[in-house]
Amino acid sequence: MRKEAPFFLLLAGLICSFSACTSGISTDYKRQLETVLNQSSRADSLRLLLHKTPHDEQEAMAYLIVWMPQEDRDTMNLDLLKENVAYACRVRSEFSWTKALPDSIFLNEVLPYAVVDETRDSWRQDFYNRFAPRVAKCTDIRAAIDTINRIIPEVVGVEYNTLREKTNQSPAESIRQGMASCTGLSILLVDAFRSVGIPARFAGTAAWHDNRGNHSWTEVWIDGTWFSTEYYQPPVLDKAWFMADAGKSVSGDHTHGIYAVSFRPTGDWFPMAWNEEARSVHGIDVSQRYRDIYTESTQILTKQGTHTNVTFMMFRDKRHSSDSGDRVEANVDVFCNDVQVGGGRTAGPLQDMNDALSFLLEKGHPYTFAYENSRGEKTTVEVLVGNDPMTVEGYMQ
Repeated sequence: MRKEAPFFLLLAGLICSFSACTSGISTDYKRQLETVLNQSSRADSLRLLLHKTPHDEQEAMAYLIVWMPQEDRDTMNLDLLKENVAYACRVRSEFSWTKALPDSIFLNEVLPYAVVDETRDSWRQDFYNRFAPRVAKCTDIRAAIDTINRIIPEVVGVEYNTLREKTNQSPAESIRQGMASCTGLSILLVDAFRSVGIPARFAGTAAWHDNRGNHSWTEVWIDGTWFSTEYYQPPVLDKAWFMADAGKSVSGDHTHGIYAVSFRPTGDWFPMAWNEEARSVHGIDVSQRYRDIYTESTQILTKQGTHTNVTFMMFRDKRHSSDSGDRVEANVDVFCNDVQVGGGRTAGPLQDMNDALSFLLEKGHPYTFAYENSRGEKTTVEVLVGNDPMTVEGYMQ
């Protein structure tokens, strides 16, 4: 008993001095910490972690412990958590754009160690070493965003490929394979931005308005406004190929709406197409923002007269291309000089003849409409868009 007494006295001393040794944590967080720690199976280990965390990092550590999923709180590698906090706080002192962030944005959009429900692995230090030198000479956040977005495929060596092992891959899993789908690519991009202090979050839809599939992308925060981008950098923020589809999203609909992820609870959840029953990732319905962007963009382009409507209709074959009953539902992607500029699903035989897939395309440019025919072969239709509205036909046979 005498040999064990010093250990228990030390543990008791740590617990009793917890409040005194965590002066870097606000009073509100201390109350919330006690609540969540009392529910954790390893409360003493977490208290010791906070006790050993440098004073200027304690608020960040407390934020993660308070809002992290219960499973992470009970099982996550604490060295990983410590490394994540240390490097997040490091970039806040290092980069001007991170220094200027409100605490609420830094804590929720830069600090988190995870994006959605991917495997928790140690990416923060690795990504800092890869990307920090590349943005060292950037003078503002926009230049830093442009740099990261432009170089990430080369730096991490990962390309889009649906043969990847799983949808929600962690950075290490994607880098090991050299491939990922849009979900894994978006996780990589969010983490790359965060590694150099750029506020970023994951966004997406469980299904487009025409049910032709799901999609994920990334949002970045600049001076109070969120902007969309993708792993393969679009020409301009908020100008990715999917904006027309996003403009038809349905607010309040977890299937056809657009949601962004939040580390801190929001009272809502993010719909994960790869884990449909899960409610563990917090979400924000941002559908209306995308609807507004698309409406405004369409009005501007129409007024400028630089674009025209192009309708695409799919039929069984060339001999049957006039009756509504001969129409076929199919997914169609549109490219201009190998860059995707749109996509959609054609109307089937039971839909109104006026219900047709249409695109607002820039005049005077060649476009490629790509789809799979009835034999599963990739098929393309090449057109040059002139000044007048036009209809393009595709055939499944």
